[in-house]
Amino acid sequence: MNLEAIVRQRTHEWDELARLVSSAGHHPERLGPGGVRRLGSTYRAAAADLALARRRWPGDPVTVRLEDLVGRSRHLVYATESRAASLRHFLLRGYWRLVRERLGLVGLCWLLMVVPGFLVGVWAASDPAAAAKFLPAQYRGAGDNAGGDLGLSVGYQATLAGQILTNNIQVSFVAFAGGILAGVGTTLVLLYNGALIGGVAGLTVEAGRMGPFLSLVAPHGVLELSVIAVSGAAGFTVGWALIDPGRRSRRAALSAAARRGAEIVLGTMPWFFLAGVVEGFVTPTALPVGAALAVGALVATPFWVLVFWRGRPEPEPEPAEVA
Repeated sequence: MNLEAIVRQRTHEWDELARLVSSAGHHPERLGPGGVRRLGSTYRAAAADLALARRRWPGDPVTVRLEDLVGRSRHLVYATESRAASLRHFLLRGYWRLVRERLGLVGLCWLLMVVPGFLVGVWAASDPAAAAKFLPAQYRGAGDNAGGDLGLSVGYQATLAGQILTNNIQVSFVAFAGGILAGVGTTLVLLYNGALIGGVAGLTVEAGRMGPFLSLVAPHGVLELSVIAVSGAAGFTVGWALIDPGRRSRRAALSAAARRGAEIVLGTMPWFFLAGVVEGFVTPTALPVGAALAVGALVATPFWVLVFWRGRPEPEPEPAEVA
């Protein structure tokens, strides 16, 4: 069965479920015995439709619509589920599924940072004076006074790493918010952030300090960039809802996409906290380059393992066929 056939056959039940949810508010008893029974049956059918849509058409506007509808219905059908249980399910399964369903967008976000980072890095290494003018003032010191280290005190190195962490958190939020401009804002933020990191790296290469720079940023940088890419994917989700709302109004599509995007961004915050802990306790130790890279991989690997493990689709029943 293709997507158009499912939409054609099932839309009337989805609309009925939406009406029941709207009528019930937070109190399913308002529907009466018959309405409650109908709520349960339409919810189960929509949940099965969602399971199929997630497997075959992840990220499609129809799938997003079903996610929103089933999410709004669940608390009425399973009224005993506590907020704590709902939060636990989101942290253990829901967040990772949202990320895994958008892996293509996450990959695009990585490219939007890596490509300009490489190009600007090459430019900064070959013409540091011109490239330094492009960088904010707090990052230009990485290219001063050639030598075997960054030429900075331990305290200032920690400050610089903290500035990079703070910048990346801000980039994460702005990359998501930039989706409201049909994804253009998200694209520009990712391009600029990649160019910024590449510029600093290029200055350290020219000054003979690439090793110390990697020791400074590698322990927490891989995880931070991963989370920025995920936040960018959330922004593109919002942007695509504006470009192609599917069979819903743009307002409804934008509302659903923004809700999902906000959940993704909030779900990344504990990982920024982890990166901050690593930055605070590991960066001042001035690890050798090999050890710094190993720590970076060790910190980032659990995130991606959870994406592919906890984000995998759960086996659910096939949707009921409509005669």
